[in-house]
Amino acid sequence: MKLLTFPGWQRKLKLLVPVLMLVSFVAVLIVDGLKPAIAQLPRQEIRGVWMTNNDFNVLRDRAKVQEAVKHLQRLNFNTIYPVVWNSGYAMYPSATAQSAGIQPFITRGLEGQDILADLINQAHRQGLLAIPWFEFGFMAPPTSELALNHPEWLTQKRNGSETSMSAAGEVVWLNPFHPQVQQFITNLVLEVVTQYDADGIQFDDHMSLPHEFGYDKYTVALYTQETKNNPPANPNDPVWVKWRADKITAFMVRLNQAVKARKPDAIFSVSPNYYDFAYKFHLQDWLAWIRQNIVDELIVQVYRPNFQSFIANIGRSEIQEAQQKIPTGIGIMAGLRNNPVPMQQIKAQVRAVQERGLGVAFFYYESLWDVAPETVAERQEGFKRLFPYPVVRAKL
Repeated sequence: MKLLTFPGWQRKLKLLVPVLMLVSFVAVLIVDGLKPAIAQLPRQEIRGVWMTNNDFNVLRDRAKVQEAVKHLQRLNFNTIYPVVWNSGYAMYPSATAQSAGIQPFITRGLEGQDILADLINQAHRQGLLAIPWFEFGFMAPPTSELALNHPEWLTQKRNGSETSMSAAGEVVWLNPFHPQVQQFITNLVLEVVTQYDADGIQFDDHMSLPHEFGYDKYTVALYTQETKNNPPANPNDPVWVKWRADKITAFMVRLNQAVKARKPDAIFSVSPNYYDFAYKFHLQDWLAWIRQNIVDELIVQVYRPNFQSFIANIGRSEIQEAQQKIPTGIGIMAGLRNNPVPMQQIKAQVRAVQERGLGVAFFYYESLWDVAPETVAERQEGFKRLFPYPVVRAKL
């Protein structure tokens, strides 16, 4: 594996991958037995971690970034998902955001470095993929410059309300059916994949719309024009749900085409909630996206402390279907600042995922070992036991 630390290894990666994967395969046979190895080998097992706004104390410090990436490499992680879009702000110098009247947020580090460029560079030096994470999708705080400067871009509920409650607090939603919103999001995404040596782009459960929304004037007029009917009063009406979900799917198809036109080997990654919830409550038909071959990687968020509930969700048929086509993983909660997760729970969930031949991504970096019930050494030793051998991933 030390070959990957020499200069110029990236140019040789595609030639090295078959050999390295064979080595990984043999190691799996020795460590974990034949059955998981067969499932994992063809799909480049995901071992990832999200780096969030909570990790800015690391991301802004070049030395801490270098140390973090070295830890991840030593513990046989292979993918980092750094946040680039959160709370209506770009986490990199963005001409698109500035043109929309959004002032730069935290885009520079303590030494004036471009935070995103530095993280990608450090990841590649250690042989890890870096796939920027478009966290907030169509969601934004109501007090953000984005929402205040562009009220015409917002959608609303049938009662006229523009806000809903989320894990991030009270939020508004950009109208995913509005062409100006679609162009704005597309421009942001293309900035990231063209201006940085990113290995792809990731969209999560917020690249969607809560099913109560879509009763704004623009969407009502569009629905009426296309169907000759007014939108149903019931937001759960199956026809109304499907019409909106299909519109979001059509946008995602165009977004994928735009990304691939700029960078054909970019990984188009999605990390949604489980399918029934995503489709019925957030109009996010990610299974259709997979069936239309616009998704290169799937990570389903299953943040459940209850083990039986966790098992039930990782065994869903849509996950098994995706697993046959693309690298597929499960998002596992490693902890929150106010709710640390014990290593025993993480270990049990990761083992269950591995037994099914699935990869894993952890939310989020700081909670891997810096904010945890156990010591840093105990946590890191725990992850080392979960990933005793390296698995190399490559671009498409």
